[in-house]
Amino acid sequence: QLQVVESGGGLVQPGGSLRLSCATSGIIFTLYDMGWYRQAPGKQRELVAGIFTGDHTNYTDSVKGRFTISRDMSKKIMYLQMNNLKPEDTAVYYCRAQNRWKREFDYWGQGTQVTVFS
Repeated sequence: QLQVVESGGGLVQPGGSLRLSCATSGIIFTLYDMGWYRQAPGKQRELVAGIFTGDHTNYTDSVKGRFTISRDMSKKIMYLQMNNLKPEDTAVYYCRAQNRWKREFDYWGQGTQVTVFS
């Protein structure tokens, strides 16, 4: 059964850290590009970080130097380490898995809430 499930969200003060996890099942993990997206209230969903073939990564400018995306191929889990969190990082964070060769195989998790409060 195909599943994409996020975890690790929560409440944190500015400057704090959280690590998000995205556990997958039912997909051939090595064939998928993976990404973390977020959506804040009243805003469009945006790409935060992506990880691609050969573990090439990219980040939106606002998180560079603070967030790190990674994945464990053996466990089929993707991570987002978030350090020095800011109130503007508050959003629902979503995991996306998209097949590199068949882009229509495109799966999203339900999201996990991250709230940075002062």
